Amino acid sequence: MTDEDKKHKILIVDDEEMNLKYMSAVLKSYGYAFETARNGIEALQKTKEFSPDLILLDIMMPGMDGYETCRRLKEDPLSHHIPVVMVTALTDRDAKIKGLDTGASDFVTKPVDRRELMVRTKNLLKIKEFEDFLKNYNKVLEEEVGKKTEELSKAFQFLDHAYKKVKEGYVDTIQRLTVVAECKDEETAAHIKRVGHYCSLLARHIGWSGEDAEKIYYASPMHDIGKVRVPSEILLKRGRFTPEEFALMKTHTTVGGNILCGSISEFLQMAEKIALCHHERWDGSGYPGGLKGEDIPIEGRIMNIVDQYDAMRSPRPYKVGFGHEKVIEIITNGDGRTMPEHFDPQVLEAFRELADEFNNIFETYKD
Repeated sequence: MTDEDKKHKILIVDDEEMNLKYMSAVLKSYGYAFETARNGIEALQKTKEFSPDLILLDIMMPGMDGYETCRRLKEDPLSHHIPVVMVTALTDRDAKIKGLDTGASDFVTKPVDRRELMVRTKNLLKIKEFEDFLKNYNKVLEEEVGKKTEELSKAFQFLDHAYKKVKEGYVDTIQRLTVVAECKDEETAAHIKRVGHYCSLLARHIGWSGEDAEKIYYASPMHDIGKVRVPSEILLKRGRFTPEEFALMKTHTTVGGNILCGSISEFLQMAEKIALCHHERWDGSGYPGGLKGEDIPIEGRIMNIVDQYDAMRSPRPYKVGFGHEKVIEIITNGDGRTMPEHFDPQVLEAFRELADEFNNIFETYKD
């Protein structure tokens, strides 16, 4: 493989020659390989030939505009996974919502700022690397398991060693995915660590085995992995969401479930349930499925109360963190927004009994 093959490949689509030259110069200065296309039809053809890792797509083009081009790219199984950054002079909300609806991952506003272009390009390429890793992980794992099985048939004493290696692989995958989520969110490494401890503590208290409590310890930090697909301008917004923004934010549950689905790892199988169901509520008022009672997987019911506790205690640039006693009061007695009927009664009772230990975990692993 040549050095050129190892470069990230980017396709620039714009009908204006000046824009093509400018973005080409920027990408070249950062060592990226690139191709250009001057219209939507050429973009679709170049995508098949060039197999880019990222597409910078102008919206306002004659003939097939950027929206239609993006829609066709996302309908094609060979290109639907390629992140698309729409480059546009349009700044109104409807234009961005329309772009997101066609499958765009992000936006850059004209005139293009060099630094902004590179930051968004770097972040999206990093996310794609991890998505590619997940896509191929099961196949790689099956090959590794086959090799280990052959070795075990020759020497039984390697069984324990092989098990530990496979387990370390799962844990490593989980840690990598957690890093992806942190790249787009303001949640800290300390928050991620606390979540694992809270969930494991609750699981043991309601009767889970040590093995299952360990699984939720490693799986729960990936509850918000789906936020990698939520636009940064919405994810990091300081004020209240509009209904449209909240609808997009809620998709992180289904996106997270889709990212994690299909794994043979019990850690990732549990993480899938948590990502999908941690905003469901016992009384049926949650999302994305409006599940009620025991229809909600127990992993999701545990994560729901854990997420509420740590979110209320954690300070953010746009809010102060509440004290332990106030958070306990809100969760157990309600404040209108958060109510006791949102939580599994068994899990809520365990939370009450473990309140002091929750506080100890928060104080031990402060940001």
